[in-house]
Amino acid sequence: MDKPSARFTAAVITVSDSCFRGERQDQSGPAVAQLLEQLKFSVTVREIVPDDSIKIQNLLIRLAREVQLIATTGGTGIAARDVTPEATSAVCDRLLPGVSERMRSEGAKKTPLAALSRAVCGVRGKALMLNLPGSPKGAAESLQAVAELLPHAIDLLSGKTEH
Repeated sequence: MDKPSARFTAAVITVSDSCFRGERQDQSGPAVAQLLEQLKFSVTVREIVPDDSIKIQNLLIRLAREVQLIATTGGTGIAARDVTPEATSAVCDRLLPGVSERMRSEGAKKTPLAALSRAVCGVRGKALMLNLPGSPKGAAESLQAVAELLPHAIDLLSGKTEH
């Protein structure tokens, strides 16, 4: 049986020093990609980068020209090497605080640790960017918390503004 065709394109970026060095297997990236495919996204790019702000920024800039949604996983906490929110903010044209607030709010219903997330969401050009936590469960739950917003947001960014 054929897979239903995807409506949108997406990239998944895992931000992790240890995964980048091959010391740990990436579990969050595959979990996010699988959920995005269930949500009718075609995941055309999967990459792993270290917790390096310039490398993250360069990748986000490149991917914003290639896909409609960029989901990062990892680097959103309070450890010294957690720089994903700063890298994302640096390349966004506009931030979407309500989206990240919704992810934290829904996450807080499951764990008090959700309050430690510094994830940001924003827009660069016509691409929507979401920072998700580094744990597979947290990443999937955060994505699920905003899944119903994604089609409308991407349509708006694509110029489909009649509603």
